[in-house]
Amino acid sequence: MKQLQQKINYQFKDTKLLQNALTHSSYANETHKPEMSNERLEFLGDAVLSIIVSDYLFDHFRHIPEGELTRLRAASVCERSLCEFAKKLGLGQHLFLSRGEQNTGGRERSSILADAFEALIAAIYLDGGIEKAREFVLSYVKESIEGQQKVAFKDYKTALQEVIQQNPEDRLCYVPAGESGPDHNKTFRVEVTINSNVVGVGEGKSKKDAEQSAAKEALHLMGII
Repeated sequence: MKQLQQKINYQFKDTKLLQNALTHSSYANETHKPEMSNERLEFLGDAVLSIIVSDYLFDHFRHIPEGELTRLRAASVCERSLCEFAKKLGLGQHLFLSRGEQNTGGRERSSILADAFEALIAAIYLDGGIEKAREFVLSYVKESIEGQQKVAFKDYKTALQEVIQQNPEDRLCYVPAGESGPDHNKTFRVEVTINSNVVGVGEGKSKKDAEQSAAKEALHLMGII
């Protein structure tokens, strides 16, 4: 367990909490110590993870609407993501599993790894408090959120429209601002305005591409991407 504590950059005051987090129910039942199962810690860890990620999204993505925040959170705390975090940490090799689970690939099973990662979050929270848990969670989740955000903003016009819809009085327009080049290879220039104020300028080989580029610049200036 010393090696794992070095990996997570956290030294437990109560190592029994760490052992508990690493103990799968199959091992607890095999050794007739069901109380050592990490299932209760998993329950708590799920809640701690949700509040940490929600707080981070709410604070760092102020212009993103509620629906997109929910999508980003769900993608970042789903079983697949948690399993990937656990694999990066090499968590599987530290788990206490029954002989049966070990023989059937339990150390690589997505559900077991994801549950153990949540249990580990809870153990850190109980041992060191919310700030230590936050440090651990965000060291993994921030990269996932950034990746999900890039996917979300492939359609920059739609993303910008969703932001503007939060303020019904605002008027969003795309205004042609010129074109250059020969007829067979023109470059179009577009300005995007909010209430007649230019908030982004873009260029592209078509008007649609120029509008997407302008929307992307607007989102960047707003601090959303």
